[in-house]
Amino acid sequence: MSKVAKIQVAIVDDHQLFRNGLKFIIENEDDMEVVIEASNGRQFLDFLKNLKPEVVLMDINMPEMDGVETTRKALEVFPDLYVLVLSMYGEIEYYNTMIDIGVKGFILKDIDNNELADAIRKVHSGGNYFSQELLLKLIKNKPEEGGIDLTRREKEVLELICKGYSNQQISEELFISQRTVERHRSSLLFKTDSKNSISLVIFAIKNNLVKI
Repeated sequence: MSKVAKIQVAIVDDHQLFRNGLKFIIENEDDMEVVIEASNGRQFLDFLKNLKPEVVLMDINMPEMDGVETTRKALEVFPDLYVLVLSMYGEIEYYNTMIDIGVKGFILKDIDNNELADAIRKVHSGGNYFSQELLLKLIKNKPEEGGIDLTRREKEVLELICKGYSNQQISEELFISQRTVERHRSSLLFKTDSKNSISLVIFAIKNNLVKI
């Protein structure tokens, strides 16, 4: 029987005990492993020269190079990295910047074991993930937008995007091609003036296009 490849995860955080805890949780899962541990952004970027993980758990506030600059630099070189932001409640001022850079989601540092594993799997499959408390804070702090007119199919696609589905999962759920899904996604981004899927989700919930 062939060995199933594990999801390769990087942990970038300046607190050793916290990294140890995350690593313990992750490596108790059969389908994932920690391949990089870094205490700051500069160290992580050095690791990236020789080893590329699939999912990165990224702290925001770190010495030498913070998570915002690190994520920007990493995605410039490897735009297909899946970055999950490790967040505290009081870091709302960084969220919109991280969204614009292209992160795949936000999780609270006190996330439970099962939710952490689910979040990693979801972004690895091409979806997005949000801790609900953080998503509500993002929505609360985002200015009101105007109304928008969506087709029935766009609404169906939007609802699944907001659930964190990948293009492939949306395609299978709605029985349409991935190319059609991407066309609807592009239309939704254009109509809502959103830069990426996270911005789109926030817009949708803020404007009552979907419910959470």
